[in-house]
Amino acid sequence: MAVAAPPVRPVSLDEIRAARERIKNLAIHTPLIKLRHDAAAPEIWLKLENLQPINAFKIRGAANAVAMLSPEAGKKGVWTISAGNAGQGVAFAAREAGIACTVVAIDTAPETKLERMRNLGARIVKAPFDACWHAMDVREFPGVEGTFIHPFDDHNFVAGNATLGVEILEDLPTVKTVIAAIGGGGLISGIGSAIRQIAPKVRILGAEPETAAPGALSFEKHSPQQFTNWQASFVDGAGGKSIFPRMWERMQGIVDGSIVVSLDEVRRAMRLVAEKTRVIAEGAGALGVAAALSGRAGEGPIVAVVSGGNIDLKKFAELIL
Repeated sequence: MAVAAPPVRPVSLDEIRAARERIKNLAIHTPLIKLRHDAAAPEIWLKLENLQPINAFKIRGAANAVAMLSPEAGKKGVWTISAGNAGQGVAFAAREAGIACTVVAIDTAPETKLERMRNLGARIVKAPFDACWHAMDVREFPGVEGTFIHPFDDHNFVAGNATLGVEILEDLPTVKTVIAAIGGGGLISGIGSAIRQIAPKVRILGAEPETAAPGALSFEKHSPQQFTNWQASFVDGAGGKSIFPRMWERMQGIVDGSIVVSLDEVRRAMRLVAEKTRVIAEGAGALGVAAALSGRAGEGPIVAVVSGGNIDLKKFAELIL
């Protein structure tokens, strides 16, 4: 049964601070390290969300959303829609809370991510990308019951993601620009919600692959857009077919724009991060690094959010060699 989404509203600092306390036993304060890429500029720092327990930032929002469920909602079990990382986050948090979890997984999701969700106790229901994207809009899926936790358009999920922005400012007060991948928009909306209230002069930029860049198109047109030339790629954790109007509303006054990078730039960023820091970034996780390296975000200091590292090692090797 479809459930109407509540009105979009700003995430307050009090909500972000409360979320940080609420999720502290599930999500860690991840390291912020300098990327020594052998060039004078730009100055790039990496926020290593790939070191979270599920190797992706989604644990922040998922842990907060699950913790905020009423006892009645929890008893019904939870379900979400995911290419892998949100599903792992919700499954991890649900397991810790003793709640059943189902993930409607995009059928092109890497087997590595599907296996990790199963290992966390999630029941997997595969569906085509378009069916999943539609289900995220209407908030229901045939044959799946329980309490729906939206993988990005959820106030409590965004508040959990926002804790990442607070950590960046604590660890690098001189930051000028923060870049994060845009998929559904929950990560960048969360980061921006925190940073805009604490350090309003810091620029917040998205990063998208050339094969799926509805965010950049939306900023160009000043309204939420569909990306008609969408193509599936190894950047499976970001880049949708459209920007949901509700997420566009969340981004207003928070996000300054989005940088589009080529798949080759993403591959090079994945390789550079591996070479210089011995860190594995999945395609979506390297988007911010690729955008920073392009020079289009300025000289810095820039923080590129490495949003995840969930990629099959054989595939990773094929992409960077």
